Amino acid sequence: MPPTRATTKERSAVRTLLRLWPYVRPVRVRLFSAALVAIVASCTGLVIPLVLKWMVDGPVADRDPGGIWLGALYLLLLGCAEALLFGLRRWLVARPLSHVEASMRAGLYGHLQRLPVAFHDRWASGQLLSRATTDLMLLRMFLAFPLTFLLVNAVTILVGVLIMLAQDWTLGLVILVPTVPMVWTCVLFEKRYAEVARLAQDQVGDLTTVVEESVLGIRIIKGFGRHRSQARAFRDLVRTLRGTELRKARMLAAIWAVIVTLPELAIGAALFWGSVQVADGDLSAGTLVAFLSTALALRWPVESIGFLLAMSQEAATATERYFEARDAVQEGADSGAAEWGRAAEPAPDNDGIRFQSVSFRYPDASPDSPPTLAHIDLHIRPGESMALVGATGSGKTTLTALIPRLHETTSGRITLDGTDITALSREELRTLVAVAFEEPTLFSASVGENVLMGAADGAGEPELARALAVAQADFAHALPQGTATQVGEQGLSLSGGQRQRLALARAVVGRPRFLVLDDPLSALDVHTEAAVEAALRDVLADTTALIVAHRPSTVLLADRVALLSGGRITAVGTHQELLRGNTEYAHLMSGEDHRR
Repeated sequence: MPPTRATTKERSAVRTLLRLWPYVRPVRVRLFSAALVAIVASCTGLVIPLVLKWMVDGPVADRDPGGIWLGALYLLLLGCAEALLFGLRRWLVARPLSHVEASMRAGLYGHLQRLPVAFHDRWASGQLLSRATTDLMLLRMFLAFPLTFLLVNAVTILVGVLIMLAQDWTLGLVILVPTVPMVWTCVLFEKRYAEVARLAQDQVGDLTTVVEESVLGIRIIKGFGRHRSQARAFRDLVRTLRGTELRKARMLAAIWAVIVTLPELAIGAALFWGSVQVADGDLSAGTLVAFLSTALALRWPVESIGFLLAMSQEAATATERYFEARDAVQEGADSGAAEWGRAAEPAPDNDGIRFQSVSFRYPDASPDSPPTLAHIDLHIRPGESMALVGATGSGKTTLTALIPRLHETTSGRITLDGTDITALSREELRTLVAVAFEEPTLFSASVGENVLMGAADGAGEPELARALAVAQADFAHALPQGTATQVGEQGLSLSGGQRQRLALARAVVGRPRFLVLDDPLSALDVHTEAAVEAALRDVLADTTALIVAHRPSTVLLADRVALLSGGRITAVGTHQELLRGNTEYAHLMSGEDHRR
């Protein structure tokens, strides 16, 4: 599961945001140029009060119309320059930041494809979706605005304060009085806002998960009339998220009240004290105008600190959530099983599939719990088909998932024709082994594209037609656009039997050397099952196969049968041998327990 929210308290926002540097580095020149342009634009605005001082103490005091027009021209030129510079800044950051967002999204997607199945079993899909969409949007916004303007505003405030101190140091000190309480407020706000921002973004992930599950499970919801209860659950999550967002709004309103009120009070005090000095002749009117104009020009940089800090905290949280997924360990090339295999005697070539003392425990299982599979020793000879039979929960699906390394063995080793599977790259291994699952998954693509996912690049219509014929999936040719028909998300526009036959076609289209079938005929009617079995016999004659079976008709496809009971192989033999000599097997085949 994702880390608990307690970890948010311990992290440093700056240290977290620095992890974005590898993605920002390729566009750093344009980003730094944009920041420099923004600083120049902001400081250009601070020249305007100095022009006003010159105008008040000069042309206005001397009643010089020409000087006044000249000063107005200066102000116009400065305003245009400031606007053009800010426009240039936006142009500089637009393209590179879209590239940063795209590269981070592509990197996350590619990483998710390489993560082990156990990772996806633990993580809700909505949490991953929110990291790939909402969180990356927040990061792009941070890089485009807060990152630059935290620096720009800091420089602007520093330059503005120096200008005010240079004009009159006593008035400058009055303006600086609120600094200490404002800094303390910002530090306190940053710590508390980080926790609430993390909570809100996690809740967005939970909400995304509920929406996704409701859409994919709409048939179940409608079939059982659960739309009201689902709507209530959704509203509860929405209310919870709304409450969190309101907490964020209250915190932001509180810091904004402090940041706005204190400088306004300081400006009011400076105006009073400056007016007294002007009345006493200790300060020129132009200097007071310039001082107050500079102070007013700094209002925006100061007032923006609150929401800039808020956006920075949200970006830090988004970065943290992004790297929680990116830091997950990918499927490695080696494992403890590989080390065990190198120490064992090498198996001969053309040895089929061999399990040697294989044990497996799920990563999140208690260390004290018994393993799901224990000391599996099984040999499927080259060209042989073996049926795997067992009661519900005996570990059949788990065992089949070990061959293509969807899960890693805890101990022991598995060899294909004498080669330890951990010595093969996953890409190479999965070109040798094809899998058809009991619950078929189809993608939002055409029938042909779904089936040809199981073939090598370059496969075309001949391979597709053969695979559809083997799986008795000729119904695909009768679809509105034939095999080019889009099947829709999850293939829900097709029946369960049709989806299962397309999944079987996908498994056999590439003529794999090793075939793993997890109860591939469970959704078929008797007549279709018989036709598929007849076509499968030709395929199985040229491959080494492990078939999870629950019905005698499927078992009869295999040359031999292995009985899995309590995570162990307890018997191996032909169907007739086990039927006569093993009570548990006879009970399973009697039809009293065909459930998974």
